[in-house]
Formats: sequence, structure tokens, C-alpha cells
Amino acid sequence: MRVEEIRQEINQLDMSDKILLIADVWDSIAQSNGELPMPEWQKRELDLRYKSYKSGKQNLHDWGAVHESLRKKCS
Repeated sequence: MRVEEIRQEINQLDMSDKILLIADVWDSIAQSNGELPMPEWQKRELDLRYKSYKSGKQNLHDWGAVHESLRKKCS
């Protein structure tokens, strides 16, 4: 089935079926997570950030506080 045919089929689904389909797609992505390629520059950046975190040089923020701050900026 071609991508455009799949889109047409999805458009015919009701909302609850679309949500279930999304969950299934995410689950299939998570199962093959190890197969996703990661560019070398991204690996280097993650390594740098992790080392910075482990050495205590990284300022960490509570997700709830970050979320609230973003919501205030957007309103």
C-alpha cells in the first residue's frame, strides 16, 4: 500500500481508531529503536552533555517548572 493510500484510509477512521493507530505506530517504532541511525555529530553532542551533567556543570531544571514557564510565555 502506498503512503497516499494509507493517508486516505486514515482519514476515513474515527478519532478513537486514529488514536489506537498512533499508539500502535509508536509501539512499533519503540520496538525497533535500536535500528534508528544517529549521526556522529549527535552522538558527540550527547556525550558532551552527559559528561557535563556527570561533572556537575549542567544546570538541571524540573520538567514541571519548565513546562509552567513555557505556558506563561505562550499566553
